[in-house]
Amino acid sequence: MSATLTPGQVGAAAPTTSTRPVESRWERIAPYGYVAPFYLLFAVFGLMPLLFTFYVSLFDWNPIGAHTFVGLDNFRKLADDPRFWNAFRNTFSIWLMSTVPQLLLALVLAQVLNSARLRFANLFRMSMLLPYITSVAATTIVFAQLFDRDYGLLNWFIGLLGFQHIDFMSTALSSHVLISVMVIWRWFGYNTLLYLASLQAVPRDLYEAAAVDGAGPVKQFRHITLPALRPVIVFTVITSTIGGLQIFTEPLLLSGGLLTCGSARQCQTLSLFLFEQGFGSFKFGYGSAIGVALFVIIVVIAFVNYLLSSRLGNREGKAVR
Repeated sequence: MSATLTPGQVGAAAPTTSTRPVESRWERIAPYGYVAPFYLLFAVFGLMPLLFTFYVSLFDWNPIGAHTFVGLDNFRKLADDPRFWNAFRNTFSIWLMSTVPQLLLALVLAQVLNSARLRFANLFRMSMLLPYITSVAATTIVFAQLFDRDYGLLNWFIGLLGFQHIDFMSTALSSHVLISVMVIWRWFGYNTLLYLASLQAVPRDLYEAAAVDGAGPVKQFRHITLPALRPVIVFTVITSTIGGLQIFTEPLLLSGGLLTCGSARQCQTLSLFLFEQGFGSFKFGYGSAIGVALFVIIVVIAFVNYLLSSRLGNREGKAVR
């Protein structure tokens, strides 16, 4: 005699094999797999060299000789080395002279390119990328020819006015100006497009409402544009700080490949000083100490810039409310 099962009993007796827990598990694991390649590459090519640099800075490290542990002696020597402080002043001067005008120029140009009444706007916007995609070596050759003491176009024009030619690479101030101009020309277009993309995301209704309330272009820029651009301003300030304090190629090529960047080290940056000590004199321990010092300087200045930019943006946001 066979037993008759009700539908409820059949459902209860049937084995429950659901794939949902397996799918949920893979859904939780999958995002980590997607981002894992970046962290693996960063660990191999970013974190490990950084940690190894900290390690080598504690040694008198000769690549073909013995490695003697010296502790913090390399850093003490660095603090008493006038060449390091000269390179620090040069780096800070070039960074300041190139970053501030560059970002201000990019902000003004982005505002102009965002205007609906500008003719051939797309052409001008695309042309902003030309300096960025140009090779650094090609840019340096052009600027070296323009600012050459004997045959440069600028000195030719100065000679027509009856003044003596200027040797831009002979003094600290003039060489810093030359390098800063080249950095500004190369990067202002890139930052302009970043600001422009953020400006185009700002609703036009805000400007129209402000105009109805009697706010002029200056007030609109201060109370609408700047708060809207705060995140991208923080980003460009930090990236410009990192790039500006690591400047290496421009002064090296303008000085004809000299790691000292002139007889008086008038435009030698921290990156050039690091390369000179590490790969020029084979003082890897001392060069690593310079690298560690440069890392700390960049982190501190970038953090200060972040705090200042965030505070400025918050202040403007409160003014709008």
